[in-house]
Amino acid sequence: MAVNVYSTNVTSENLSRHDMLAWVNDCLQSNFSKIEELCTGAAYCQFMDMLFPNSVPVKRVKFRTNLEHEYIQNFKILQAGFKKMSVDKIIPVDKLIKGRFQDNFEFLQWFKKFFDANYDGREYDPVAQRGNIKLGNGDANSSNGGSGVGSTNNDLHLMHRRPMPTAVPPSLNRMALRTNQMAVSKVPPRTNNATPPSRLTSNANHHTGAVKKNDSNAASNQQIEELSNQVMDMRLNLEGLEKERDFYFSKLRDIEILCQEADDGETHPLIQKILDILYATEDGFAPPDDAPPEDEEY
Repeated sequence: MAVNVYSTNVTSENLSRHDMLAWVNDCLQSNFSKIEELCTGAAYCQFMDMLFPNSVPVKRVKFRTNLEHEYIQNFKILQAGFKKMSVDKIIPVDKLIKGRFQDNFEFLQWFKKFFDANYDGREYDPVAQRGNIKLGNGDANSSNGGSGVGSTNNDLHLMHRRPMPTAVPPSLNRMALRTNQMAVSKVPPRTNNATPPSRLTSNANHHTGAVKKNDSNAASNQQIEELSNQVMDMRLNLEGLEKERDFYFSKLRDIEILCQEADDGETHPLIQKILDILYATEDGFAPPDDAPPEDEEY
């Protein structure tokens, strides 16, 4: 069972926002750039998995989301984990999901104390545990703003650091290619017979054309990759909007059913007002034709 923490008063042990963010990023190998990003609840779910293995179903956590109802779902998973481990803390979900700094910073301060009271130093691979999903919207190569976990009072050491990229950027490859090919065109191979000047000019033009062709192909490939990424982002956004639409539509449908069931021949004024709001239309928008009763799906 977990060790409960109740004191959240400001003390000298409290870290600054930058130190707290560095601690989160070091522990989870994440890329959060500001405290407000923790409003999704995903980071806390993974912290619970680090502290108490199998206390939360990590596969159900939405690590990459910008939808409020998925934030709520993450915090429900976290609250269930709290209950399972006998943690008394009630999560202020309604405040946290709004993404305001003060609310999220206060909860993070409490969670840091809770973490320090319960962490036993076990090894944990956060990236592998969440399926290599990026966590946070910041730059992966930017500094975390401090030494993070290693600078706290407990003995938790830094997790595995992300390796620095070693691949040579495409722009440098193209530059090297141009340099090599230009050198070849300027220094013709030695032969017993002198090469006619016209041939040298032809060879130079041939190499220059090859460089331009390679540059053109590289630029085309880069454009294709960028367009593919844009299409993927749009597809993810569309899926998210469809989920959000279905989520709120189901709520409106539930409200409509309740109003219809409450209609006992004499509609209550409040129910009538709710129905008027549900059925109200706007200029330029016409509701779809009512489907026959046998075709309706509930």
